Amino acid sequence: METREIILELRTQKGLSQEELAEKVMVTRQAVSRWENGETIPNTETLKLLSKEFDVSINTLLGAPRQLICQCCGMPLEDDAIISRDSDGSLNEDYCKWCYADGNYTYSDMDDLIDVCAKNMVNENFTEEQVRAYMKEMLPKLDYWKRYDELSDNGQFEEFKKQLITEINELHIEGMPKVEKLNALVGRDINLEYPLPNGMRVKFLDNQKTYLGNQLECEFGGERYFGVLASMDFVMVCTYDADLTNPELILYKKR
Repeated sequence: METREIILELRTQKGLSQEELAEKVMVTRQAVSRWENGETIPNTETLKLLSKEFDVSINTLLGAPRQLICQCCGMPLEDDAIISRDSDGSLNEDYCKWCYADGNYTYSDMDDLIDVCAKNMVNENFTEEQVRAYMKEMLPKLDYWKRYDELSDNGQFEEFKKQLITEINELHIEGMPKVEKLNALVGRDINLEYPLPNGMRVKFLDNQKTYLGNQLECEFGGERYFGVLASMDFVMVCTYDADLTNPELILYKKR
């Protein structure tokens, strides 16, 4: 689709008139009409406003002319749903949600990132050794690692993760081993539905947000796993079967 078709479709889906959209992005109705007729294309600043208004990437607005990849882990950003967001909620097309969330870079150690990627990329075509060799060669070429000294937060986010790990371990939940690491997890992948005593079922996470968490094997053995999740606002511990079924909420604690 071309930009003119995309803007028309997004505006129609949102139920906005040309005049209403023009007011939201601070242009004239005639400007919106020219976009939708294919006479002109919005300038860079207006594209940013349209991106925020429609909650789509600028790349999507332009008909996806660029092949975006995360500049931290190298993942292809083929879907706006996995593109990261800045602290103001706007999409950041340089990173995936696992590597950058709400204005924070989630990885400061390349080896930690390789450890996480290796677990997810190993398949019948690539051994773990091959994945690790590929990542070690590819990552230093990406913008985040090339500009790490400039972009890093001097370890502040790592300190926050250490603080969370300490808080979780101090809960002393029976059967749950100590948490050693917290990884970035996207809400839509882990937003389980928990049964309540009154018979209702509820989800606690935002599908669009990125959280910190990990999966741990129960010290007593068996088929159940502990799931640990945390953010600036809460700590949550649950258990579930190996295929993420039959979840049970153990603890939800506001911070």
